[in-house]
Amino acid sequence: MTAERRVAAVGGTRTVPEPDAIARDYLLLGLRLDQQVPGLVDAYFGPASLKAEVEIEPKRPPAALREDAALLRARVVDEIDAPDRRTWLTAQLVALEAQASVLAGDTLPYVDLVAKAFDFEPRRVPDGVFDAAAARVDELLPGDGDLAVRLEAWDAELEIPAERLPAVIDWLIERFRARSAELFGLPTGERLRVGLVRNQPWAAYSWYDGGLHSRIDINIDLPARLPNLAQIVAHETYPGHHLERASKDLDLVERGRVESSIVLINTPECLISEGMANLGVEFAFRPAERPAVLEELFDIAGHVWAADSSRRRDTAERAATLIGPREVLHTSGVNAALMLHADGASREEAVDYLVRAGRYPRAAAEKRLEFLVHPTWRTVVFVYSEGEALLRRWIDAVPKADRPVRFARLLHEQLTPGAILADLRD
Repeated sequence: MTAERRVAAVGGTRTVPEPDAIARDYLLLGLRLDQQVPGLVDAYFGPASLKAEVEIEPKRPPAALREDAALLRARVVDEIDAPDRRTWLTAQLVALEAQASVLAGDTLPYVDLVAKAFDFEPRRVPDGVFDAAAARVDELLPGDGDLAVRLEAWDAELEIPAERLPAVIDWLIERFRARSAELFGLPTGERLRVGLVRNQPWAAYSWYDGGLHSRIDINIDLPARLPNLAQIVAHETYPGHHLERASKDLDLVERGRVESSIVLINTPECLISEGMANLGVEFAFRPAERPAVLEELFDIAGHVWAADSSRRRDTAERAATLIGPREVLHTSGVNAALMLHADGASREEAVDYLVRAGRYPRAAAEKRLEFLVHPTWRTVVFVYSEGEALLRRWIDAVPKADRPVRFARLLHEQLTPGAILADLRD
């Protein structure tokens, strides 16, 4: 995620169907809120006439937008027959009403805001979980000195030279696209292009322009390392954000559910999308095959030490094993956000916690804090780990052979966290 925004009009040569009254008012509400919450709209590929209408009209007061959301939510109950569409729209509108309420000056406790935004109540992670993850990292990277320092040294060894980066990215996309075609199928005509950019606060971003086309930007100001880059590419492309947006464009928008032609941050669809993209990495980049894939990538990346087959194999095995515990340490941001916004902790206390629990270097913890205190993004910290954990439970609830089919539903259907939880309870 990023605070920068790019709201694209309809892409390609395809025509978006005319929205029904509910979808039209939903799109207008999202576009109007985005005027006052910049970055709320992550992508727009709906009717260009609606976007033009919002751009020339006077801004609606937040209280009026709050009322619009409440009235539209009541209409959804009466006017939408399809249960999944009704549930999805209702959850989205609860989130938009909450954001409009905050804009209007209403007091809404942080935990309540997060629960309304994502149809999922945030949970604290026990500190013992981080201690166990750190102990595992310590086993894999033995040595003296601070664990954060050892991790920095390890990462530096796996950095990809800038001149080799395009070849590594191309290899990953080709592999992940083929795997996704095999497991899930691909929309006919989908396409993407990759650009290398600078001066951005994120590592990578997928911009969906409509017309089954995405632009993937990789920030080369930040060091590109393996296996992180493999995870990033899968998250943004196949079977992550690009495949999800293109699939839903065909399966939802083109078939009349035009409300899905706007993608909104801080709503339930955000938790589903980010959790799906995180979890999708395991379909593109299966845990059992990671060491072998990484060995090949080390050669493509031109690491001079890769000529030593024994060292290459050991590095690949350790790098693959480190993925899990390092992801656990990263979720310390969830607790830090709750400390800041629910408990009233100071920024310094939150940074100290990230250093202590997440084993971040202090400079990295301070950078992480910028995301946690940003007005738009301070709630988004939950969608990655919480979304992945929720969807993992749901995927793992069926036999292994059926898991790709269940995952494919996340690519094609309007699903909410609440509906996933209800399915798990049943």
